Amino acid sequence: MDFIGHGWGMGFGMWFIPVLLVVLLIYFLKETAKGEAKNSSAQDILDKRYASGEIDTKEYKEKSDALKKNK
Repeated sequence: MDFIGHGWGMGFGMWFIPVLLVVLLIYFLKETAKGEAKNSSAQDILDKRYASGEIDTKEYKEKSDALKKNK
């Protein structure tokens, strides 16, 4: 008996399953990135901006002191 081309068969599964796996991988990577961004505190963000040279020492100290006062 010849079952090729009937039901799900190998033709459908050979492209559907890899595509599904790639889509799921991308989804979970994006969700992980969102979770990391949400867990960053204001001080962490300020530290990163200072470390990258986005802000100078004076601005960093001012903003850091303001954050400490608000706690």
